Formats: sequence, C-alpha cells, structure tokens
Amino acid sequence: MLPAVVASKRFVEKALESSREFFIGNGPQGPFNHFFKLIDTETSPAKRRFKPNDLLLYAVTDSGMNKKWGRSISEAVRAAIEGGATIIQLREKEAETKDILNAAEECLKVARSYGVPLLINDHLDVALACNADGVHLGQSDMPVKVARALLGPNKIIGASCKTPEQALKAWKEGADYIGSGGVYPTNTKKNNQTIALSGLQSVCESSPLPVVAIGGINIENVNELMEMHLPNLKGVAVVSCLFDGENISHEAHKLHSVLAKYV
Repeated sequence: MLPAVVASKRFVEKALESSREFFIGNGPQGPFNHFFKLIDTETSPAKRRFKPNDLLLYAVTDSGMNKKWGRSISEAVRAAIEGGATIIQLREKEAETKDILNAAEECLKVARSYGVPLLINDHLDVALACNADGVHLGQSDMPVKVARALLGPNKIIGASCKTPEQALKAWKEGADYIGSGGVYPTNTKKNNQTIALSGLQSVCESSPLPVVAIGGINIENVNELMEMHLPNLKGVAVVSCLFDGENISHEAHKLHSVLAKYV
C-alpha cells in the first residue's frame, strides 16, 4: 500500500508543478478530470444539476437522416437548438467509437455555446472522454448504478424504461430521468416494443423520476399525448420528425410552440 501512496503523491506533485501557470478553477491549480488532464474551460459546462424542464423538447440525433439530407451532425444539432430543442442526445449506433467521439466533441461546442445539455447514448467511455453532460442508457446497456459510480453525482443519467418496475430500479440506482416508449409505432428503432399511451401512463404514474416520452411522436399526435396531463411527464423525445426533413429548425420551433402550452 505504501509504495502506491508514495507514487500517487509524486504524480500529484509533478502534475501541480507542471500546471502552476494555469489559472482556472478555484485557485492556481485547476481541477483534474478522469484522465488527469486540466479541465478545458471552453468545453466544460457550468456546474448545475439536471433540471426536469430540460426534457421539454428532447432531440435525439440520427446520422443516417443527416447524411440523407446532406448535413453534418453538428449542423443538425445547431438547427435543432435554434428551433427550441432543450436537450440533445447523440445517438450513433453504427459508428466507430473514434467517430462518435469526434462527433461528440463537435456537437458539445455547439450545445455549450447555447447552454443546452448534451448526452451520449450508451457510450459512457465517450461521455467521459469528451466531458459530456451525461449519458442515456438502455436496458441492455451498462447498469445505471455502475454508470453513476463512474460519472459521479453531477452528470445526467437517463434510463429507458417500459415498465414501472424498470423505472423504480433506475431511480434506486441513481438515474435522473426516465425515457419511456415507444409510445407510437416507429421505424427509427428496430424491434422496439410499443407500449402505447396506456403503458406510458403506467410508467408516469409510478415513476419517482421525471419522464420523457419517446417513439413515433410528431406534430400531429403531440397534443393527444400532452393533453393526458400525465404526472411526471415533462416532455417528448423526437428523432425523425426533426431530423428526417429539410428544415430542422422550423420543425423544432413548431413542436416547441405546442409543448410550451403545457408547461
């Protein structure tokens, strides 16, 4: 044990000595992140905890749709935020990890410039590497309790849940919010079981956490959903109705205008 303590002490002393000219954080020596690098003040978010109202218009990216319409993912994220998106999830299921990291770093620059949280779907390693605002995890991904242990108390963790039991477990393990669906049929996510409005209602009524509905939601059916006034339902997560079209900002603005009536 003693050699490990001595080695750690030497590492910290060397790191502090090397960084004495940096004036960031609360004092001459700024804080270190998980990779023992000084926090980058340009990409680090202000210290604030998750706000349930962030879920109002939750935009989930899709690289296939962006390629179809000839735009970069960062351009798509900027357009969504300018139209009223209140939180962004970078979901890249088919890409290589290095490509996801590159995309995350570009999107973080955009999101941070607007003060909008950006989460990484599934890839906790990418979230740590780029200092994202948090992660969203599915039932087959890393357990929430493990992610919370790795990310610490100040990052946002969302969990996909189809049942009240799953929602309760996510809450116990340290999640901040629940994503529940698919509410309506959708082609965005293959083999995704639809829980319908009744399933969403069950989750909302039993969840100790704020809930965002997802799955086939668009400008035509969002009123039907929000008019149910479900407890704990704070917003909707959308993919194709924003990104599978030419004008992301316009579609986001229309959707946000409807959702704002229910706040």
